[in-house]
Amino acid sequence: MNDFQTLINSDKPVLVDFYADWCDPCKWLVPILDEVENRIKDKGGIHKINIENNLILKTTYNIQSVPTLIIFKNGNVLWRMSGFKTANELISIIEQFY
Repeated sequence: MNDFQTLINSDKPVLVDFYADWCDPCKWLVPILDEVENRIKDKGGIHKINIENNLILKTTYNIQSVPTLIIFKNGNVLWRMSGFKTANELISIIEQFY
């Protein structure tokens, strides 16, 4: 949990993908998040959290469906959604928080 707090306290936007291994939409999101990460480079971060291995975070952030994407900056939740977006849509959202 301390590592997660350090991660989300970044002064750059951090997109966290809360996922589960059994979730097909979560698997479809992997190449999209890879593309986003390659395109935003050092302007932000992308991190994946398996909710089955992180029940405290699942409860803390009230993750009820996967994938759930949350953007943090300086420890604050700036944006949140459950479901699927394209790489261009995610990049546009992240760019709002540079």
